[in-house]
This record gives sequence, structure tokens and C-alpha cells, in this order.
Amino acid sequence: MLLIAWRRLQRNSLKQNRLNEEGSALERLSAHYPPPRRLSQIFEDLVHNAQGTAITVDQLRNALGERSFATFLVFFALLNMLPLPPGSTLVLGIPLLLISIQMVLGRSTVWLPHSILTKSVGVEQFRQMSEKLGPKVKRVERLIRPRYWPFAPGQADRAVGLCALFLGVLITLPIPFGNWFPALACALLGLALSECDGLLLGIAVAVGLFSLVIVGVIFGSAGALAAFFIL
Repeated sequence: MLLIAWRRLQRNSLKQNRLNEEGSALERLSAHYPPPRRLSQIFEDLVHNAQGTAITVDQLRNALGERSFATFLVFFALLNMLPLPPGSTLVLGIPLLLISIQMVLGRSTVWLPHSILTKSVGVEQFRQMSEKLGPKVKRVERLIRPRYWPFAPGQADRAVGLCALFLGVLITLPIPFGNWFPALACALLGLALSECDGLLLGIAVAVGLFSLVIVGVIFGSAGALAAFFIL
């Protein structure tokens, strides 16, 4: 009995030591790769540190830093989810393609035409917008948080960009009611990338695969219908 108890005590001690080592490794990893600033904090800092009377798109892009791709990805994806006239996604899908190509190529910040970078909004207007949207953004940030992220630092942009590029192609296709789900998947990818949320990333991939099925069904139905009338 004493031998059994001693072996059980040894096993428990080894298990506890292993847990302590894993916890220490996670702490060292978190210290080496601190979580990025949240979007709400970036907006607050931008307003607080604003110089002059206006904030340009270039300043916003620079303030976003490594988050610029994720933020612009969400922005243009949401535009493609709006109930716009047919054919609008052919135009609005192009920025998504440009952004995702830059992500795949490994650029550090989003390239935008100079005419867009120089556009500005008044500091007071930006402050009012930040105060109005800030609480909503923080509520979303409480749901989206760093967890189960499968990528090492610097690797996520290329993988997410490749997925977004594929979805961007689907968005630009002239498919009735077939663009909404790819756009939703792109928006979720951007949100997951902004907070390193692996759980949301999985949901985004699932929505992307579902959108592929929807597009396949639409194309298959259209082909079968065309063949029926031709024959």
C-alpha cells in the first residue's frame, strides 16, 4: 500500500511540475510577444495625439500599423455586404483584391493611392465619431480576444491574405445573392486577424467554405437550367 501511495504521489508531483513549466513557457511567450493594442485604444490615442485641425487617411493608416490590413479588410468587406445595385461588388471587390495581394506579398502596411491618403477629417469630427463608436467597438472587443491563434508572429498576414484573395475573387463574380457570404467571411477574417482570435478564424474559414458551396450550387443550377433550355 505504501509503494502504491508513493508512486501515485510521484505521478502527481511530475504532473504538477509539467503544468508549472508549461505556465512559465506561456508567460515568457506572452512577455516576448505582447498582445497588440486594441482598435478602440488606437482611436483614442490618435485623437489625443492629433496635431493640427485634421486627421488624414495616411495618419490613420500609420496609427493602425500592423492592424491596417485587418481594419481595411473589414471595412471593404462590410461595404460589399450592403444592399447595393447589381454589379457594385465588381467595383467594390477590387480594393479587397488589392489589400489581400499586398498581404500575400508580405507588405508591412497597406498601399493606397496618394489621392486617398491625403483625404482628411476634422479632429473634432473624428473625436465625436470615436466617442460615439468607441463603446460599440469595446463591446465587440470583449467578445473577440486573443485565443487559440495557430500562427507565429509575422505568419498570419500571408495565410489570411491568401484566404481573403480567394474570397475576393468570389465577391467580384457576377453571382446573384452569391457575394454576401464571401464578404462576411472576409470581414470575420479581418476581425480574427486584428485580435489574433483563433476561434473566430475557424468560424471565418467555415463561412468561407460554406460560401464556396453556395457559389457552386448557383453555378451548377445555372448550368443545368441552361442545358435544359438548350436541349
